[in-house]
Amino acid sequence: MFLHINDAIVKIVGELKTLLRLGALALMWGSSFLWIKIGLAAFTPVQLVLIRTALGSAVLIGLCYAGGDRLPADRRIWRHLLVAALFHNAVPFLLIAVGEQTVSSGVTGVLNATVPLWTLVMALLVGVERRLDPPKLAGLIVGLAGSVLIFAPWQESDLLSWGALACVAAAVSYGFVYVYEGKHLSAPGSSPVALAGAQMSAATGFTMLAMPIGGTAPVHLSAGPVIAVLVLGVFSTGIAFALNYRLLATESAVTASVVGYLLPVVSLVLGALVLGESLNPRVLTGVAVVLAGVALTRVRRRVVAQTSLRSEAQRESS
Repeated sequence: MFLHINDAIVKIVGELKTLLRLGALALMWGSSFLWIKIGLAAFTPVQLVLIRTALGSAVLIGLCYAGGDRLPADRRIWRHLLVAALFHNAVPFLLIAVGEQTVSSGVTGVLNATVPLWTLVMALLVGVERRLDPPKLAGLIVGLAGSVLIFAPWQESDLLSWGALACVAAAVSYGFVYVYEGKHLSAPGSSPVALAGAQMSAATGFTMLAMPIGGTAPVHLSAGPVIAVLVLGVFSTGIAFALNYRLLATESAVTASVVGYLLPVVSLVLGALVLGESLNPRVLTGVAVVLAGVALTRVRRRVVAQTSLRSEAQRESS
């Protein structure tokens, strides 16, 4: 009996850790759109992404060696990391930065909220998710509906534009790479911080290749953009990607991608606190719908755990 209680406590603690990681990741990634928008006042998209990945890499490698870890030495792991660096960092970072030059944060937010659905599609195509769990699917659809309700893209004039297309391409890239990382990099023997540090270093190298194209324009430094890019690199990139790998090690790729639905909630709260933006009833309803969708994606795990515990208790009593 005590063993079952201990198992239940372990499961509850594990669930709380997952939710806390999702919340922290949502806070750091949800604020990144704000930092990018501010940073673009001084830097070109390529310059901004290079600084972002370089800072993130420095933070992650520092954390890696401070914790007694080492960067991966296996060439096979590095091949997978190069793919992850290209499609999770260099390419989508640039696409979002380019997109935010011409589309509003509302359009960017609602298009980025399609990442969990793209991840599910990719997972089904490659066979990572063999069974379509109804509560999880319902949660993904409800979460997307809440994001649409929050941002009301029908009120935007730039929904059909090259900038919006760039944001969609970034969302598809994220969907693919979540599944790729979950399949090839979730348990390779290296620590999550070491994997994230190696990946971000490779992303910095990829971004440097684009410097001759869009990185030679003059930089107009001022305090706001510099601080924004520093926060973007250290927190929204370095620490955030360490948390991302930690989630992939304990959860499925689809579950880890659910953080995408929490990003609009974070951006709304920041808008209200920092920019004094109002929260109307439609927006507040959308937030409630998003949180309900995220909760639905967690239903199956809890129900299965409770069912298995009851079954074991019944077998033991008989």
